[in-house]
Amino acid sequence: MTFLSVYVLFVLVMDGLGDMPLVLSALRKVPRHRWWHVIVREMLFAFVVLCAFLFSGHAILSALQVSSRSLSIAGGVILFVIALRMIFPSSQSGEELPEGEPFLVPVAIPYVAGPSAIATVMLVMSRDPVRWPLWLGALAAATATTCVVLLAAPLVHRGIGDRGVVAIERLMGLLLTAIATEMLLEGLETVLRPI
Repeated sequence: MTFLSVYVLFVLVMDGLGDMPLVLSALRKVPRHRWWHVIVREMLFAFVVLCAFLFSGHAILSALQVSSRSLSIAGGVILFVIALRMIFPSSQSGEELPEGEPFLVPVAIPYVAGPSAIATVMLVMSRDPVRWPLWLGALAAATATTCVVLLAAPLVHRGIGDRGVVAIERLMGLLLTAIATEMLLEGLETVLRPI
């Protein structure tokens, strides 16, 4: 995997465009002049959480005795399910949001640093841990991109509307489907390769 492919993968699983309506909903009771501060703070929290799993994921997988090929297959399946949800979204459940400014929950976790993003950073690191500076750079770049998307959420949402956001998210889901299929095929190839 290259820096660019990992960067794109991280951007897709963080799903900034898909999170736009959720983040706007979470910020609805926050004064507009505080939005920039809250979004940047939450993205820093998400980055720290994902970094923790990037560097401790190998130890967690070793403790659980999960092989890299099993993780590759499981990661491909998980990403494929996420991609299907992006392409065929279900209606959002009306979950209760905490009063006041979001703090760690729900914007940083689980909207940005959710189970799919955590599993993805662990998977990428487990496949080639020696290249950790590259993966860390890709994670930082993807977090910055997602932050810019969320900061622009009010303008983007106003400009392209709900249908535009849905169309872009479904396109991203198609890209993620291709990446998930490739990961799944690589994992299956290692299992089926003759000894």
